[in-house]
Amino acid sequence: MAAEPASERERVLELLRKHGWNSTSFQVLEQGFDYWFDPLNEACVAYVDTGRAWVAAGAPIAHESALAATASRFVSAAERAGRRSCFFAVEERMIRAAGQRSMPIGEQPSWSPARWPSALTASRSLREQLRRARAKGVVVREATASEIGDPESELRRRVQALIDSWLASRKMAPMGFLVNVEPFAFPEERRYLVAEQAGELVGVLVAVPVFTRNGWLFEDLLRSPNAPNGTVELLVDAGMQRAAADGRAYVTLGLAPLSGALPRWLRVVRSLSAPLFDFDGLRRFKAKLSPDAWSPIYLAWPEDSSGNMALYDALAAFTTRSPTGHAAEASFARFGIETVLRSPALAVRVLGILLVPWTILLAAADTSTWFPSRAVQIAWVAFDVVLVFAMLSLARRFRRRLGYAAAIAISADAIVTTAEALSFNAGRAHGLGQRVVLIVACLGPLLAASLLWGVLLRRSRAS
Repeated sequence: MAAEPASERERVLELLRKHGWNSTSFQVLEQGFDYWFDPLNEACVAYVDTGRAWVAAGAPIAHESALAATASRFVSAAERAGRRSCFFAVEERMIRAAGQRSMPIGEQPSWSPARWPSALTASRSLREQLRRARAKGVVVREATASEIGDPESELRRRVQALIDSWLASRKMAPMGFLVNVEPFAFPEERRYLVAEQAGELVGVLVAVPVFTRNGWLFEDLLRSPNAPNGTVELLVDAGMQRAAADGRAYVTLGLAPLSGALPRWLRVVRSLSAPLFDFDGLRRFKAKLSPDAWSPIYLAWPEDSSGNMALYDALAAFTTRSPTGHAAEASFARFGIETVLRSPALAVRVLGILLVPWTILLAAADTSTWFPSRAVQIAWVAFDVVLVFAMLSLARRFRRRLGYAAAIAISADAIVTTAEALSFNAGRAHGLGQRVVLIVACLGPLLAASLLWGVLLRRSRAS
């Protein structure tokens, strides 16, 4: 009989206290993970099942001498279940022990809390940020586990409201796996620092233990939109001081993704995804805090597997927020739609880019085959050119009136295009190719209008 989830997590916690070395190790106690327990070692692997792969969250929770054997048996168990496997966010210790193939996916800063005062002394800008926050009346205090653990407490409600506000402000749709914001599991094991200004919560830092390194991961570091400059730095400063007072030897702020020495194509991905997430900005922020060291973080996979598939599976794990076994493709589609709807600039940029080649095709198309007259063709091309400029203008700065005007115009485009296709083109279309073009011509503006109306509706509800 399978163990109850609560007792499984308690079992994992006991293993973490003995073998939790990876900086992400404590995060596996949050919701959404399955656990594979090694039948031959005191070890386990926490993973997400994407429907096609078991994606492990970090290295196996095992003694260093058992890493290779545990990883190998986990890979075999995944194969028996009809799944691929990979290990996301592992450090060089795992690569050396398990002998798997790997690629760097970012780097992770670390500090010795005892040396934090020296970092402050050496950084005038950091000291200035602390001064600004204090001058604005920001005060940091430690919250107790009982304050946070009680769902009915005032502080718990305020922290949850801050989390909700922060998530709503993100351009990307909420993600799962190792980026869940879930600071309330096992509160007695965590440290909570809250920043307040005139009694209002303006920031929170949640630290979780990295047991066998005698350290902490500053897992969640959030600020409210109206928090004074320097609030985050003040939280980090307080966290470092607490860690030093506790005798901790190690602190990390976790992975700075897509930074450091990366394959060229991952650097391209970083550039293309800049409108959604500022990877360079996150790295700069962590570097500003003067870490003692940077360590490469890897994605690892079995020797006989594909690195491209491993990366695909890891991305699927982040977009999977549904029950175990949900198809990766469905997760990607849902994530993509949600992200586009959350980001008006991205939505209209996508529409504008797609409209450019379509307009060129319209201008080059044979008039007698596709249009009632040359004048109709020119009118359609001119209309689409105006629409391209409107989309690009909206992408630079989203204005509600222009957004509604564009949505109405594209809706009219969908209606008129469908009417023209039925009255003129349907009887003249020959072959599968021309029929496919007609379907695309009708569905394109309909989908574009639906997308733009969805963005406008979401913005209206948020305002």
